[in-house]
Amino acid sequence: METINRIERWGDSHHPVWMDVIRIGLGVLLFVKGISFISDTARLSHLISNMDFHLYSVMAVHYVAFAHIFGGFLIALGCLTRTASIFQIPILIAAVFMVNLRTGFSYFNSELWLSVITLILVITFTIIGSGKFSMDEWMKNHDR
Repeated sequence: METINRIERWGDSHHPVWMDVIRIGLGVLLFVKGISFISDTARLSHLISNMDFHLYSVMAVHYVAFAHIFGGFLIALGCLTRTASIFQIPILIAAVFMVNLRTGFSYFNSELWLSVITLILVITFTIIGSGKFSMDEWMKNHDR
């Protein structure tokens, strides 16, 4: 537990303001991606069914869409950013290594690059947190 607290304190003290803009953009991107999954569930079901997991594809589709919409909204607001980011990590790892690499590793595979960049950013915000311009910071300052 002490290690987690040390990482949290380090992340809070080493968070430049320009990262807040990137956090908001990441949240909006995840939110829009979740909306696009809901509007085209057949495509997402097809992507998930092509993986060799014997998961219930309906549950997986709902988890991905819900995590992207709700998590993206929370990340954009800066509310529970670390928790929302942690829920995104398994989805993005599956997107990078199980879905997008099957279509081929090339410079023209934009979905792969988008997934890789999003995964890196989600891991970054899991470590550094939400920043100065966030609901977390506002609640911390107005709680006193």
